[in-house]
Amino acid sequence: MSFLYNIFIALFNRILPVIGLLSPKLKLFVNGRKIVFETLNKHFPAQDKVIWFHCASLGEYEQGVPVMEALKKKYPNHKLVVTFFSPSGYEIKKKSTLADVIVYLPIDTKANARRFIQLINPELAVFVKYEFWPNYLKTLKENNIPAIFISAAFRENQAFFKWYGGFMRSALKTVDHFFVQDKISERLLNEQHFSNVTLSGDTRFDRVSHQIEMDNHVDFISEFIDGRLCVVLGSSWPEDEKVFLDYMNTTSEGVCFIIAPHEIKDTGINALKQQIKRKTVLYSEKNGVTLKNYDVFIMNTIGYLSRVYSYSDIAYVGGAMGTGGLHNILEPATFGVPIIIGKNFEKFREAKQLQKLAGLFSVANADEYTQTMNKLVADKKFREKTGMIAGHFINSNTGATSLIVDYLNTKIND
Repeated sequence: MSFLYNIFIALFNRILPVIGLLSPKLKLFVNGRKIVFETLNKHFPAQDKVIWFHCASLGEYEQGVPVMEALKKKYPNHKLVVTFFSPSGYEIKKKSTLADVIVYLPIDTKANARRFIQLINPELAVFVKYEFWPNYLKTLKENNIPAIFISAAFRENQAFFKWYGGFMRSALKTVDHFFVQDKISERLLNEQHFSNVTLSGDTRFDRVSHQIEMDNHVDFISEFIDGRLCVVLGSSWPEDEKVFLDYMNTTSEGVCFIIAPHEIKDTGINALKQQIKRKTVLYSEKNGVTLKNYDVFIMNTIGYLSRVYSYSDIAYVGGAMGTGGLHNILEPATFGVPIIIGKNFEKFREAKQLQKLAGLFSVANADEYTQTMNKLVADKKFREKTGMIAGHFINSNTGATSLIVDYLNTKIND
């Protein structure tokens, strides 16, 4: 299996230039990897002390942030390298000042793994949640560099736990320690005779819990809401919009709506605006208008959603009405806000947990959304109780970061 994997990954690496012609996103995936080694050569004298974090995409990066921040504070003389597999993570965070260097992870060939690790020579490597790259892990092991997985999550249907998964299980054996999110992951690893496992929980809870301590004030949002009950519709896709538009168009006055679409291209924003029958203003149109005179505010910009959730009385989090994947429910939950999502969330354990606690509602269509909204809007006590459950859910699941950092401290030379 190892032989076949290396043949496949080498062929994949060779045809990358062709793959880049297929779509703009794939072009970013390919072109970004062309300059990785050139970038690293500029930044890494041999004497540098380095900590390496790998994140598949943006969600994993956010999970890693609390740990990165803690290590950056404790070890200011170390360089922090962050790698991404996906353009959706790299393109958004490539200018972040948290890390000293942010690059794509070269494809997992033996040659790339050896060259990459030789260049940065990390004291340790931290992989966030997913992404088990056998050649990188093997090379780290050969160089006595600890590999640690944080916020890791495993499922029974993964190859690691199948009869044919010997090759992938061998990759797991190179890992020094697993910090896992839940008991299922812990059990699956224990059943495969891995004892180097700590049930730590998910660092995202620590990440979002800090948001409530920050200054979340946004002048134009306060002006828009002007004392009204506010519904925030975050990271919405067209499938989500079909569910909430009818209620938005027919509900009584006294309720205002803020929509933060996942995609903010002009064509999609204009199509959304045309479907709204209430007075609607875009972020790009906000200057020079009296915002409180509008019922719907469309955020055709990025960077505000976490703070906007702090203003919400009810939050709808998008992604689960289609197949793209549920977006972050923890951001509104930390502010004690009742949450509504779509129907496809089986792979999102935090959503299933919060639903069981009655802090989250799943809807399958526009009628169910309207029924849920009517109850939340009309019954203030019910709305506040549901939000309190969501806030408590966050507070009761923090602490993963300190467990992980305590362990990592034993692996780093100050």
